[in-house]
Amino acid sequence: MEKAKISASQLFILMVLFELGSSLLLPIAIEAKQDAWLAILLGMVSSFILFLIYHKLYLYYPDLLPTEYMQKLLGKVIGTILAFVYILYFLYDASRVLRDFGEMLLTFSYPDTPLFIASALLILVTIYTVRKGIEVIARSGEILFIFIYVLAIIGFILIVCSGLIDVTNLKPVLEEGILPVLRVTFTQILYFPFGEAIVFTMILPYLKNPKKAKVTMLCATGLTGVNLAITMLINISVLGVDLTARSQFPLLSTVQSIQVADFLERLDVFFMLALVIGGFFKISILFYAAVIGTANLFKVKSPSQLSYPLGLIILFMSMTISSNFQEHLHEGLRIEMLILHIPLLAIIPPFLLLIAFLRNRKKQRW
Repeated sequence: MEKAKISASQLFILMVLFELGSSLLLPIAIEAKQDAWLAILLGMVSSFILFLIYHKLYLYYPDLLPTEYMQKLLGKVIGTILAFVYILYFLYDASRVLRDFGEMLLTFSYPDTPLFIASALLILVTIYTVRKGIEVIARSGEILFIFIYVLAIIGFILIVCSGLIDVTNLKPVLEEGILPVLRVTFTQILYFPFGEAIVFTMILPYLKNPKKAKVTMLCATGLTGVNLAITMLINISVLGVDLTARSQFPLLSTVQSIQVADFLERLDVFFMLALVIGGFFKISILFYAAVIGTANLFKVKSPSQLSYPLGLIILFMSMTISSNFQEHLHEGLRIEMLILHIPLLAIIPPFLLLIAFLRNRKKQRW
Protein backbone atom coordinates (compact mmCIF):
# COMPACT_ATOMS: atom_id res chain seq x y z
CA MET A 1 0.00 0.00 0.00
CA GLU A 2 0.94 3.60 -0.59
CA LYS A 3 1.97 5.40 2.62
CA ALA A 4 -0.86 7.92 2.57
CA LYS A 5 -3.90 8.93 4.61
CA ILE A 6 -7.12 10.77 3.75
CA SER A 7 -9.69 12.35 6.07
CA ALA A 8 -13.37 11.41 6.38
CA SER A 9 -14.39 14.65 4.64
CA GLN A 10 -12.10 13.84 1.70
CA LEU A 11 -13.61 10.35 1.47
CA PHE A 12 -17.09 11.92 1.49
CA ILE A 13 -16.21 14.27 -1.36
CA LEU A 14 -14.58 11.53 -3.44
CA MET A 15 -17.62 9.28 -3.02
CA VAL A 16 -20.05 12.02 -4.06
CA LEU A 17 -17.96 12.96 -7.11
CA PHE A 18 -17.55 9.29 -8.03
CA GLU A 19 -21.24 8.41 -7.79
CA LEU A 20 -22.33 11.55 -9.64
CA GLY A 21 -19.66 10.94 -12.30
CA SER A 22 -21.25 9.48 -15.43
CA SER A 23 -24.70 9.05 -13.84
CA LEU A 24 -25.35 12.80 -14.22
CA LEU A 25 -24.54 12.46 -17.89
CA LEU A 26 -26.83 9.57 -18.85
CA PRO A 27 -30.64 9.10 -18.72
CA ILE A 28 -30.54 6.70 -15.77
CA ALA A 29 -33.76 4.96 -14.63
CA ILE A 30 -35.69 6.41 -17.57
CA GLU A 31 -37.39 3.01 -18.08
CA ALA A 32 -39.47 4.03 -15.05
CA LYS A 33 -40.63 7.04 -17.12
CA GLN A 34 -41.80 9.99 -15.01
CA ASP A 35 -41.11 7.93 -11.87
CA ALA A 36 -37.36 7.78 -12.59
CA TRP A 37 -36.67 10.00 -9.58
CA LEU A 38 -38.47 7.52 -7.31
CA ALA A 39 -36.45 4.59 -8.69
CA ILE A 40 -33.25 6.55 -7.94
CA LEU A 41 -34.30 7.19 -4.34
CA LEU A 42 -35.27 3.53 -3.83
CA GLY A 43 -31.93 2.46 -5.34
CA MET A 44 -30.12 4.79 -2.95
CA VAL A 45 -31.90 3.35 0.11
CA SER A 46 -31.36 -0.24 -1.09
CA SER A 47 -27.66 0.42 -1.65
CA PHE A 48 -27.25 1.12 2.07
CA ILE A 49 -27.42 -2.66 2.61
CA LEU A 50 -24.55 -3.19 0.16
CA PHE A 51 -22.49 -0.49 1.86
CA LEU A 52 -23.04 -2.05 5.27
CA ILE A 53 -21.73 -5.34 3.85
CA TYR A 54 -18.66 -3.62 2.36
CA HIS A 55 -18.10 -1.78 5.64
CA LYS A 56 -18.36 -4.93 7.76
CA LEU A 57 -15.71 -6.62 5.61
CA TYR A 58 -13.53 -3.55 6.13
CA LEU A 59 -13.98 -3.83 9.93
CA TYR A 60 -12.79 -7.44 9.85
CA TYR A 61 -9.65 -6.46 7.89
CA PRO A 62 -9.12 -2.69 8.38
CA ASP A 63 -5.45 -2.70 7.37
CA LEU A 64 -5.76 -4.98 4.33
CA LEU A 65 -6.79 -4.28 0.76
CA PRO A 66 -9.57 -6.53 -0.61
CA THR A 67 -6.97 -8.16 -2.87
CA GLU A 68 -5.26 -9.36 0.33
CA TYR A 69 -8.20 -10.46 2.44
CA MET A 70 -9.76 -12.34 -0.48
CA GLN A 71 -6.70 -14.60 -0.39
CA LYS A 72 -7.06 -15.03 3.38
CA LEU A 73 -10.73 -15.96 3.07
CA LEU A 74 -10.70 -18.13 -0.06
CA GLY A 75 -7.16 -19.47 -0.15
CA LYS A 76 -4.21 -18.41 -2.26
CA VAL A 77 -5.36 -19.70 -5.65
CA ILE A 78 -9.08 -18.85 -5.63
CA GLY A 79 -8.48 -15.60 -3.74
CA THR A 80 -5.87 -14.46 -6.28
CA ILE A 81 -8.17 -15.28 -9.20
CA LEU A 82 -11.09 -13.38 -7.65
CA ALA A 83 -8.87 -10.40 -6.79
CA PHE A 84 -7.65 -10.34 -10.41
CA VAL A 85 -11.27 -10.42 -11.63
CA TYR A 86 -12.06 -7.34 -9.55
CA ILE A 87 -8.99 -5.53 -10.93
CA LEU A 88 -10.18 -6.31 -14.47
CA TYR A 89 -13.63 -5.03 -13.49
CA PHE A 90 -12.18 -1.71 -12.28
CA LEU A 91 -10.24 -1.32 -15.54
CA TYR A 92 -13.28 -2.21 -17.64
CA ASP A 93 -15.54 0.19 -15.71
CA ALA A 94 -12.97 2.99 -16.09
CA SER A 95 -12.86 2.35 -19.85
CA ARG A 96 -16.67 2.60 -20.06
CA VAL A 97 -16.68 5.94 -18.23
CA LEU A 98 -13.88 7.20 -20.48
CA ARG A 99 -15.97 6.25 -23.54
CA ASP A 100 -19.01 8.08 -22.10
CA PHE A 101 -17.11 11.33 -21.75
CA GLY A 102 -15.20 10.97 -25.02
CA GLU A 103 -18.54 10.61 -26.85
CA MET A 104 -20.00 13.57 -24.96
CA LEU A 105 -17.11 15.84 -25.95
CA LEU A 106 -17.45 14.83 -29.60
CA THR A 107 -21.22 15.29 -29.62
CA PHE A 108 -21.32 18.77 -28.10
CA SER A 109 -17.98 20.45 -28.77
CA TYR A 110 -15.57 18.59 -31.06
CA PRO A 111 -17.55 16.84 -33.80
CA ASP A 112 -14.56 16.71 -36.18
CA THR A 113 -12.09 15.40 -33.58
CA PRO A 114 -11.35 11.63 -33.57
CA LEU A 115 -12.66 9.84 -30.48
CA PHE A 116 -9.17 8.48 -29.83
CA ILE A 117 -7.71 11.99 -29.43
CA ALA A 118 -10.39 13.18 -26.98
CA SER A 119 -10.09 9.99 -24.92
CA ALA A 120 -6.28 10.07 -24.99
CA LEU A 121 -6.19 13.63 -23.60
CA LEU A 122 -8.55 12.64 -20.78
CA ILE A 123 -6.58 9.54 -19.84
CA LEU A 124 -3.24 11.40 -19.90
CA VAL A 125 -4.49 13.84 -17.25
CA THR A 126 -5.81 10.91 -15.23
CA ILE A 127 -2.51 9.02 -15.46
CA TYR A 128 -0.64 12.05 -14.17
CA THR A 129 -3.01 12.40 -11.19
CA VAL A 130 -3.00 8.69 -10.31
CA ARG A 131 0.81 8.67 -10.30
CA LYS A 132 0.71 11.36 -7.60
CA GLY A 133 -1.33 9.14 -5.27
CA ILE A 134 -4.62 9.14 -3.36
CA GLU A 135 -3.80 12.24 -1.29
CA VAL A 136 -3.46 14.39 -4.43
CA ILE A 137 -6.71 12.97 -5.85
CA ALA A 138 -8.46 13.77 -2.54
CA ARG A 139 -7.11 17.33 -2.33
CA SER A 140 -8.11 17.99 -5.95
CA GLY A 141 -11.58 16.78 -5.07
CA GLU A 142 -11.87 19.28 -2.21
CA ILE A 143 -11.21 22.19 -4.57
CA LEU A 144 -13.34 21.08 -7.52
CA PHE A 145 -16.25 19.84 -5.39
CA ILE A 146 -17.11 23.46 -4.47
CA PHE A 147 -16.86 24.54 -8.13
CA ILE A 148 -19.30 21.82 -9.26
CA TYR A 149 -21.90 22.70 -6.62
CA VAL A 150 -21.69 26.42 -7.36
CA LEU A 151 -22.34 25.65 -11.05
CA ALA A 152 -25.21 23.32 -10.10
CA ILE A 153 -26.93 26.02 -8.01
CA ILE A 154 -26.47 28.62 -10.77
CA GLY A 155 -27.87 26.17 -13.33
CA PHE A 156 -30.93 25.42 -11.20
CA ILE A 157 -31.66 29.15 -10.72
CA LEU A 158 -31.31 29.81 -14.46
CA ILE A 159 -33.63 26.92 -15.37
CA VAL A 160 -36.28 28.24 -12.97
CA CYS A 161 -35.84 31.82 -14.27
CA SER A 162 -36.20 30.59 -17.87
CA GLY A 163 -39.65 29.22 -17.07
CA LEU A 164 -38.76 25.85 -18.58
CA ILE A 165 -40.13 23.65 -15.79
CA ASP A 166 -43.48 22.03 -16.55
CA VAL A 167 -44.63 20.00 -13.55
CA THR A 168 -47.34 18.26 -15.61
CA ASN A 169 -44.56 16.21 -17.27
CA LEU A 170 -44.09 14.48 -13.92
CA LYS A 171 -47.71 13.31 -13.74
CA PRO A 172 -49.27 10.86 -13.15
CA VAL A 173 -47.09 9.43 -10.40
CA LEU A 174 -46.91 5.60 -10.42
CA GLU A 175 -49.09 5.45 -13.53
CA GLU A 176 -48.33 1.75 -14.05
CA GLY A 177 -47.95 0.89 -10.36
CA ILE A 178 -44.86 0.31 -8.26
CA LEU A 179 -43.58 -2.82 -10.07
CA PRO A 180 -41.88 -1.03 -13.03
CA VAL A 181 -40.12 1.27 -10.55
CA LEU A 182 -38.92 -1.67 -8.44
CA ARG A 183 -37.75 -3.53 -11.54
CA VAL A 184 -35.59 -0.57 -12.61
CA THR A 185 -34.35 -0.13 -9.04
CA PHE A 186 -33.14 -3.71 -8.62
CA THR A 187 -31.89 -4.33 -12.15
CA GLN A 188 -30.10 -1.00 -12.74
CA ILE A 189 -29.96 1.76 -10.14
CA LEU A 190 -28.82 -0.39 -7.23
CA TYR A 191 -25.65 -1.25 -9.19
CA PHE A 192 -25.17 1.85 -11.35
CA PRO A 193 -24.18 4.22 -9.88
CA PHE A 194 -24.45 3.18 -6.21
CA GLY A 195 -23.06 -0.36 -6.22
CA GLU A 196 -20.04 0.71 -8.26
CA ALA A 197 -18.79 2.39 -5.08
CA ILE A 198 -17.45 -1.04 -4.09
CA VAL A 199 -14.23 0.45 -5.49
CA PHE A 200 -13.95 2.40 -2.22
CA THR A 201 -13.16 -0.83 -0.38
CA MET A 202 -9.74 -0.29 -1.99
CA ILE A 203 -9.61 3.25 -0.53
CA LEU A 204 -10.93 2.64 3.02
CA PRO A 205 -7.58 1.33 4.40
CA TYR A 206 -6.18 4.83 3.77
CA LEU A 207 -8.78 6.48 6.03
CA LYS A 208 -7.31 8.30 9.05
CA ASN A 209 -10.26 7.59 11.35
CA PRO A 210 -11.81 4.18 10.55
CA LYS A 211 -14.71 4.82 12.96
CA LYS A 212 -16.10 7.46 10.60
CA ALA A 213 -16.16 5.18 7.56
CA LYS A 214 -19.75 3.94 7.86
CA VAL A 215 -21.38 7.33 8.47
CA THR A 216 -19.29 8.92 5.72
CA MET A 217 -20.26 6.28 3.13
CA LEU A 218 -23.97 6.44 3.96
CA CYS A 219 -24.08 10.26 4.01
CA ALA A 220 -22.24 10.51 0.67
CA THR A 221 -24.63 8.03 -0.92
CA GLY A 222 -27.63 9.88 0.53
CA LEU A 223 -26.48 13.22 -0.88
CA THR A 224 -25.75 11.64 -4.28
CA GLY A 225 -29.16 9.97 -4.42
CA VAL A 226 -30.98 13.23 -3.66
CA ASN A 227 -28.89 15.11 -6.26
CA LEU A 228 -29.56 12.52 -8.97
CA ALA A 229 -33.29 12.44 -8.16
CA ILE A 230 -33.50 16.24 -8.42
CA THR A 231 -31.56 16.16 -11.71
CA MET A 232 -33.97 13.62 -13.23
CA LEU A 233 -36.97 15.60 -11.93
CA ILE A 234 -35.62 18.69 -13.72
CA ASN A 235 -34.75 16.80 -16.93
CA ILE A 236 -38.20 15.22 -17.20
CA SER A 237 -40.07 18.40 -16.24
CA VAL A 238 -38.16 20.39 -18.90
CA LEU A 239 -37.81 17.85 -21.73
CA GLY A 240 -40.64 15.44 -21.04
CA VAL A 241 -40.29 11.66 -20.73
CA ASP A 242 -39.95 10.90 -24.46
CA LEU A 243 -37.26 13.48 -25.18
CA THR A 244 -35.34 12.57 -22.03
CA ALA A 245 -35.36 8.90 -23.09
CA ARG A 246 -34.24 9.72 -26.65
CA SER A 247 -31.51 12.15 -25.61
CA GLN A 248 -28.04 10.65 -25.19
CA PHE A 249 -27.13 13.34 -22.64
CA PRO A 250 -30.40 14.77 -21.22
CA LEU A 251 -28.82 17.13 -18.67
CA LEU A 252 -26.89 18.95 -21.39
CA SER A 253 -30.04 19.08 -23.54
CA THR A 254 -31.83 20.68 -20.58
CA VAL A 255 -29.05 23.23 -20.08
CA GLN A 256 -29.10 24.05 -23.81
CA SER A 257 -32.75 25.09 -23.38
CA ILE A 258 -31.82 27.88 -20.94
CA GLN A 259 -32.58 31.33 -22.31
CA VAL A 260 -32.74 34.31 -19.96
CA ALA A 261 -33.51 37.85 -21.16
CA ASP A 262 -32.71 36.96 -24.82
CA PHE A 263 -28.95 37.05 -24.26
CA LEU A 264 -27.99 34.40 -21.66
CA GLU A 265 -27.97 31.10 -23.56
CA ARG A 266 -25.74 28.27 -24.88
CA LEU A 267 -24.44 27.61 -21.37
CA ASP A 268 -23.86 23.90 -21.98
CA VAL A 269 -20.11 24.52 -22.38
CA PHE A 270 -19.80 25.56 -18.72
CA PHE A 271 -21.79 22.57 -17.52
CA MET A 272 -19.78 20.23 -19.72
CA LEU A 273 -16.77 21.33 -17.69
CA ALA A 274 -18.51 20.27 -14.45
CA LEU A 275 -19.50 16.93 -15.99
CA VAL A 276 -15.94 16.28 -17.22
CA ILE A 277 -14.66 16.95 -13.69
CA GLY A 278 -17.06 14.31 -12.34
CA GLY A 279 -15.96 11.86 -15.01
CA PHE A 280 -12.32 12.60 -14.28
CA PHE A 281 -12.73 11.64 -10.63
CA LYS A 282 -14.69 8.50 -11.43
CA ILE A 283 -12.02 7.31 -13.88
CA SER A 284 -9.22 8.32 -11.49
CA ILE A 285 -10.63 6.35 -8.55
CA LEU A 286 -11.32 3.22 -10.61
CA PHE A 287 -7.88 3.56 -12.21
CA TYR A 288 -6.18 4.08 -8.84
CA ALA A 289 -7.92 1.02 -7.37
CA ALA A 290 -6.72 -1.08 -10.33
CA VAL A 291 -3.15 0.23 -9.92
CA ILE A 292 -2.82 -0.45 -6.18
CA GLY A 293 -4.69 -3.76 -6.53
CA THR A 294 -2.32 -4.93 -9.27
CA ALA A 295 0.73 -3.75 -7.32
CA ASN A 296 -0.47 -5.57 -4.23
CA LEU A 297 -1.40 -8.77 -6.04
CA PHE A 298 1.82 -9.06 -8.03
CA LYS A 299 4.12 -7.58 -5.34
CA VAL A 300 5.16 -4.52 -7.36
CA LYS A 301 7.13 -2.22 -5.03
CA SER A 302 6.37 1.01 -6.89
CA PRO A 303 2.68 1.17 -7.92
CA SER A 304 3.21 4.36 -9.96
CA GLN A 305 5.17 2.28 -12.49
CA LEU A 306 1.90 0.61 -13.46
CA SER A 307 0.10 3.86 -14.31
CA TYR A 308 1.17 4.11 -17.95
CA PRO A 309 0.58 0.48 -19.02
CA LEU A 310 -2.78 0.25 -17.22
CA GLY A 311 -3.76 3.69 -18.56
CA LEU A 312 -3.08 2.49 -22.12
CA ILE A 313 -5.19 -0.61 -21.46
CA ILE A 314 -8.09 1.60 -20.32
CA LEU A 315 -7.70 3.82 -23.39
CA PHE A 316 -7.66 1.00 -25.95
CA MET A 317 -10.42 -0.90 -24.14
CA SER A 318 -12.63 2.22 -24.29
CA MET A 319 -12.12 2.33 -28.06
CA THR A 320 -12.86 -1.34 -28.70
CA ILE A 321 -15.69 -2.28 -26.27
CA SER A 322 -18.37 -1.18 -28.75
CA SER A 323 -18.65 0.04 -32.32
CA ASN A 324 -20.98 2.97 -31.56
CA PHE A 325 -22.51 4.80 -28.60
CA GLN A 326 -25.92 3.12 -28.78
CA GLU A 327 -24.28 -0.29 -28.60
CA HIS A 328 -22.15 1.01 -25.75
CA LEU A 329 -25.25 2.08 -23.76
CA HIS A 330 -27.01 -1.23 -24.44
CA GLU A 331 -24.01 -3.20 -23.19
CA GLY A 332 -23.73 -1.04 -20.07
CA LEU A 333 -27.40 -1.08 -19.05
CA ARG A 334 -28.24 -4.66 -20.07
CA ILE A 335 -25.33 -7.07 -20.56
CA GLU A 336 -22.87 -5.61 -18.03
CA MET A 337 -25.56 -5.56 -15.33
CA LEU A 338 -26.14 -9.31 -15.54
CA ILE A 339 -22.59 -10.51 -16.20
CA LEU A 340 -20.56 -8.16 -14.00
CA HIS A 341 -22.51 -5.86 -11.69
CA ILE A 342 -24.92 -8.30 -10.05
CA PRO A 343 -22.32 -11.04 -9.29
CA LEU A 344 -19.42 -8.75 -8.33
CA LEU A 345 -21.36 -6.11 -6.42
CA ALA A 346 -24.28 -7.97 -4.83
CA ILE A 347 -23.52 -11.72 -4.68
CA ILE A 348 -19.80 -12.20 -3.96
CA PRO A 349 -19.42 -9.57 -1.14
CA PRO A 350 -22.13 -11.15 1.10
CA PHE A 351 -20.50 -14.55 0.44
CA LEU A 352 -17.12 -13.16 1.52
CA LEU A 353 -18.72 -11.61 4.61
CA LEU A 354 -20.25 -14.95 5.58
CA ILE A 355 -16.84 -16.66 5.36
CA ALA A 356 -15.21 -13.81 7.32
CA PHE A 357 -17.89 -14.10 10.01
CA LEU A 358 -17.45 -17.87 10.34
CA ARG A 359 -13.66 -17.66 10.46
CA ASN A 360 -13.59 -14.88 13.03
CA ARG A 361 -16.17 -16.66 15.18
CA LYS A 362 -13.89 -19.72 15.31
CA LYS A 363 -10.95 -17.53 16.34
CA GLN A 364 -12.99 -15.95 19.12
CA ARG A 365 -13.93 -19.41 20.46
CA TRP A 366 -10.28 -20.43 20.59
